[in-house]
Amino acid sequence: MSATTVKEPWVHVVKRDRMTVGKSALIHLAGVVLALIICALVIFMLTGLNPIDVYAGIWDGALGTSRRTWVTLRDSAILLCIGFAITPAFRMRFWNIGAEGQVLVGAMATAAVMIYGANWPSWALYTLMPIAGVLAGALWGLIPAVFKAKWNTNETLFTLMLNYVAMQAVTYAIIFWENPKGSNSVGLINMQSEAGWLPSIADNKYLLTIFVVLVIMVLLYGYMKYTKQGYEISVVGESENTARYAGINVKRVIIRTMALSGALAGVAGFLLVSGAGHTISTSVADGRGFTAIVVAWLGKLNPFAMLVVAFFLVFMQRGSIQIASQFGLNDSASEILTGIILFCVLGCEFFINYRLEFRHEEEAVKA
Repeated sequence: MSATTVKEPWVHVVKRDRMTVGKSALIHLAGVVLALIICALVIFMLTGLNPIDVYAGIWDGALGTSRRTWVTLRDSAILLCIGFAITPAFRMRFWNIGAEGQVLVGAMATAAVMIYGANWPSWALYTLMPIAGVLAGALWGLIPAVFKAKWNTNETLFTLMLNYVAMQAVTYAIIFWENPKGSNSVGLINMQSEAGWLPSIADNKYLLTIFVVLVIMVLLYGYMKYTKQGYEISVVGESENTARYAGINVKRVIIRTMALSGALAGVAGFLLVSGAGHTISTSVADGRGFTAIVVAWLGKLNPFAMLVVAFFLVFMQRGSIQIASQFGLNDSASEILTGIILFCVLGCEFFINYRLEFRHEEEAVKA
């Protein structure tokens, strides 16, 4: 009888059972600590600067003064709102890459009401602006939804291309309104009267934007978790065939959900024009539609978890402005640090979902 030596793998990757929230949080915390250590080494090797000073500069740029803190919170809220916009679609496995365009058309509709309604009563202006933004965003979301439902088109390419259509539509609108020479901005809208500018609450011009987004967060969480429509979205996302077998009208769910997705993006467009920049340009969304995809996925499509991710990304973005001026570093430095941290946080997902089992014996012998 001969014996054959069989080499066993040194390590096995095994699927974990569901991990508790506490353990998951500890793993993420360990990932962030590791990322900060790596970032410190990178900073020192590339620039020779004290990493603690750079970290302090990032903190100062994002939260160093009261105004900086409120701007960071407002920008986080707007990014979060766009993340909310793509969440229902992504839960349905409808890859809506068109949030950028949906925000743009929502902003354009809001700007149109502000420009043409500058002399309207305040109640009419503040009523029609959000309605216009929501309807424009919803319409832009409905276009790919109808094509997907009727002809099964590729929603990723469709929504992506609509971003460029929206950009050209905004460019045309700006030229039509004020700048026949082709400038890409109309300047501050109603700068003298401030008609249509979101009012301050307790002398704080950022608070209303933040409040609106927090209300949307609670409502969206309840909609996705506790309503029949939210359940249908989840079922369609798991399997369209199962949804049809259960009597769910898949086409109707797709159209309804993308209308909601576009409408929430339209709210973000309204907040950007009326509450933040008070202007309209082709860069009003500033890439937030794509950054929101990162927010949604890292937050696992959970509105409350997405809050943390959105704040972190804006925190790093605002901090980059400070370190650029304080240490003579460009924006890429902060983007490198953000990338390292995101990479480590994403790596945590592996250890949350899987565990490593190491073999105890060097060889397994079969007779």
